[in-house]
Amino acid sequence: MLLYIVVYDIPTDKRRQKVHDLLEGYGKWVQYSTFECVLPSSKFEELKRRLRCLMELEEDSIRFYPLSRHTLSQVETWGIGPPVTPPPGSVII
Repeated sequence: MLLYIVVYDIPTDKRRQKVHDLLEGYGKWVQYSTFECVLPSSKFEELKRRLRCLMELEEDSIRFYPLSRHTLSQVETWGIGPPVTPPPGSVII
């Protein structure tokens, strides 16, 4: 599992709300148009597939930033808001 930062810029209110609602099922809303999602690769692929169905490539922007344990330790947060979502300590397969 990896922590994915998902950020989006969608000008249409209705489409933006649909993307937000979908992402709430996969991760934690941490800032406006920004989610942290701890996902196995299969769920991440599912999320991307579902998001692709909602967006208009000519108008919208969605970015995915994967963070490994190594890079996660370098993340800095300033000010108010929730702490960075930690990946699980162990994975049961």
